[in-house]
Amino acid sequence: MSLQDEFKKLSEKVKQYRDEARVQMHLAREDVKDEWDDLEQDWDRFKTKIDQVLHNADNASQEARQTAQKLGEDLKDGYQNIRSKLK
Repeated sequence: MSLQDEFKKLSEKVKQYRDEARVQMHLAREDVKDEWDDLEQDWDRFKTKIDQVLHNADNASQEARQTAQKLGEDLKDGYQNIRSKLK
């Protein structure tokens, strides 16, 4: 699997978790809403970073790739955490 495919797959998974969590937000307590707001800021940064890495995949530094990967994994975990709290 190519680097672009891996990042696209991660981005799709994060988007799926984000969309599912958003649907359940109306049931959330206030502390979960605050966590959501923080994750949304991270989501915006992630989308910018992942777009840069995908656009410049051949020239992206290892550090940029690792940063995008770490941010994506952290976001995925954060959205999973919110989903768990809402069940």
